[in-house]
Amino acid sequence: MSSIFDCGDEAQLLAGMRHARQAISRGELIVMPTDTVYGVAADAFSPAAVQRLLDAKGRGRNQPPPVLVGSKEVVHALAESVPEPVQRLIDAFWPGGLTIVLPAQPSLVWDLGDTEGTVAIRMPEGRVALELLAETGPLAVSSANLTGRDAAISALDAERMLGDSVSVYLADGLSRDGIASTIIDATSLVPRGAEPTTGGVRILRDGAVSRERLEEVLGDLLEPAESAADAESAADAESAADAES
Repeated sequence: MSSIFDCGDEAQLLAGMRHARQAISRGELIVMPTDTVYGVAADAFSPAAVQRLLDAKGRGRNQPPPVLVGSKEVVHALAESVPEPVQRLIDAFWPGGLTIVLPAQPSLVWDLGDTEGTVAIRMPEGRVALELLAETGPLAVSSANLTGRDAAISALDAERMLGDSVSVYLADGLSRDGIASTIIDATSLVPRGAEPTTGGVRILRDGAVSRERLEEVLGDLLEPAESAADAESAADAESAADAES
């Protein structure tokens, strides 16, 4: 049976963090609060745990989870390279609601799904999330919901959807604004062999960090917004994918 801990109570917080660490070490799932929405988390370096996360959400390997980290420096261990514009983004928006997709460090032994050699990384805000990540190391974390349902903004929301597939629920009230992170693709900024970089940074999902704020940091490196027709086509494709999953 799952356990729910109220992190607003110091005694429950300490017990919940201990149980959460133990669950992660056993390859089990936990639900944790973040600064965006609640997330379901697993050990990023345990393929079985990551698969358990995908199964709990009803997702396939073609929808790999992002990785949350507890400090800005960890990105250098997970990504093949951190270009200077990406470092500017990290300094401006981490901890916070920006997920950055980069080529993954090829020496890492992990299996997040069909990532095509990339990894989506974010450093969240919030005491509970950061203290937990400092103790567990990087976690594979996806929004705590069943695929096709709204992201959970409370631990109870998550528990109603995920039930006993999760061992430990860390509750810390309602999510601050319930807006998921913005996801950007910065892979084109990393050189491939002798080939120069040619692309810019593309927004994959609008969210907590606005296009205007990204433009302030990136300038012309941020690719233009999609046309209305392209956006409608992308939305239709996303809806179809959700229906199939």
